[in-house]
Amino acid sequence: MLSNIQLGSFTTCKSINMNTKFQSFLDFHQPRCQKPLKTLTCTVLCKPKSSRLGLSCSRLLKTQYCNNQEVGFLKKVELNKNLVSGSVKSVMGVSEVVEKDDVAEGRSNGGYDAIVIGSGIGGLVAGTQLAVKGAKVLVLEKYVIPGGSSGFYERDGYTFDVGSSVMFGFSDKGNLNLITQALAAVGCKMEVIPDPTTVHFHLPNNLSVQVHREYDDFISELTSKFPHEKEGILKFYNECWKIFNALNSLELKSLEEPIYLFGQFFKKPTECLTLAYYLPQNAGTIARNYIKDPEVLSFIDAECFIVSTVNALQTPMINASMVLCDRHFGGINYPVGGVGGIAKSLTQGLVDQGSEILYKANVTNIIIDNEKAVGVRLSDGREFFAKTIISNATRWDTFGKLLKKQDLPKEEENFQKIYVKAPSFLSIHMGVKAEVLPPDTDCHHFVLEDDWKNLEGPYGSIFLSIPTMLDSSLAPKGRHILHIFHIAAFESTKGFSTKDYEIKKELVADKIISRLENKLFPGLKAAIEFKEVGTPKTHRRYLARDSGTYGPMPRGVPKGLLGMPFNTTAINGLYCVGDGCFPGQGVIAVAFSGVMCAHRVAADVGLEKRSPVLDAGLLGVLGWLRSLA
Repeated sequence: MLSNIQLGSFTTCKSINMNTKFQSFLDFHQPRCQKPLKTLTCTVLCKPKSSRLGLSCSRLLKTQYCNNQEVGFLKKVELNKNLVSGSVKSVMGVSEVVEKDDVAEGRSNGGYDAIVIGSGIGGLVAGTQLAVKGAKVLVLEKYVIPGGSSGFYERDGYTFDVGSSVMFGFSDKGNLNLITQALAAVGCKMEVIPDPTTVHFHLPNNLSVQVHREYDDFISELTSKFPHEKEGILKFYNECWKIFNALNSLELKSLEEPIYLFGQFFKKPTECLTLAYYLPQNAGTIARNYIKDPEVLSFIDAECFIVSTVNALQTPMINASMVLCDRHFGGINYPVGGVGGIAKSLTQGLVDQGSEILYKANVTNIIIDNEKAVGVRLSDGREFFAKTIISNATRWDTFGKLLKKQDLPKEEENFQKIYVKAPSFLSIHMGVKAEVLPPDTDCHHFVLEDDWKNLEGPYGSIFLSIPTMLDSSLAPKGRHILHIFHIAAFESTKGFSTKDYEIKKELVADKIISRLENKLFPGLKAAIEFKEVGTPKTHRRYLARDSGTYGPMPRGVPKGLLGMPFNTTAINGLYCVGDGCFPGQGVIAVAFSGVMCAHRVAADVGLEKRSPVLDAGLLGVLGWLRSLA
């Protein structure tokens, strides 16, 4: 159903659960925005089926009934079954989609400062940061909820995180708490639950290591396993802290904007030079300067694999340092209500600032006019125009599909010589009886039982998150959520009939669950009450990522971050944001890319100071540096 409804002005955003028997794709509960909001025209898309809805509103609107089903708090809801096409397995909803009539109908005359393609965390941070600066922003999202890999879905009383539940950037100190800062910029704040253990490693040779929130506790445990390498372990992690402290001392904005960059250099020359020194270096190379024991080096590989899905020799030292230190400095903090609340809060904040988001908006082309990106075309023929276009799609989707009629720019050719698409994941979301898990179970686990050689291979390492160990509200009483995922290539899903495809994914999932049952949780299979398996095809379909990839991966040993592009592209007016940009994969990294992109775009549309001469010079230098990679 499509129905326009009016939401009254409201001053706080809380969850108001509505008793309904409709399945809504649009369920925006608990953004907790602190600013007064304007009256908005919203569109709700519904389909008959049982679901929970949440609507944020300070005053109750008149309860209406539709076919004797209570809708609750809406002024008017009308059902049109013809507007719902296909079936959707998972309820992934937002209680309101804010779409002004002229946006929904595609009447755009180019009044936007920026159009953002995709509502992943990178795109939303870029969009909200621009909106706060006074820009008029339109975010176009192909799916029906925001967040991309940081989205959520609901089934049978469970709220599942689509991607990782290990959340960085939520602390209340330093400059790398980028999620906290992004939310605060639009007047939003989320409650979080501190995680006492970042991850519990279960590794070959029965090596068990817990990465405690307190750095000293972690180092004490690790060095107790390898006392002969204590000095080397301390030296390696001390190098990580040197980089982290330098980065954490700087005001983080665009490295492509010279006025900011030179200003930071004059304020913090030592810190800037430190980062420049480590920019072309990788974690594995530095670890080998201090550590000789192959098993300790393999553990460092596992640490980096969680960060970048590659080993330490292929992981830039700056990326590794951000994660390996922030988990102790700011800590891992899980947002109450689930990771999906981040995107929901940012989206609400975007709208509060007078900008817009449009769902079910499948961008198929970026419109180029006189060698400049000026707009986008949707699959239904609608076109929107803006001063700048920001793509939160993968670089392969951006330059291979959205710009398919354009020649591939030289810098993108160079990028694809250095990086390939990282493989996707097979993911398993399960609801299990709580008694199968010991009460002191950690929230996050990394399992590789047999051979270090299988670390990066398909069906090798297993990531496991149990977010209900922190937030029990995500599952029915007496139940826990297990989110299991491991590396899987898109090619492994090809060549099967529908029936054989379903059989194969269930067989693979069964083997993974058996491994966890044998290693961690005896009786796990018998405790399963809900299970849903996603493959690389699932990720491609719902996340709109080429081959379901989770980002770029170096072909060989890279020169640190030297070859990673920033936000500007060779096409005038077109910018990229997300894991295909500096500094790469991970929530904190894509948030960083969003902050940088917003600053550069703001300068280019006249909302920040800029110097065209210095811009040209700096961009030339950065391009030359990337060519060295």
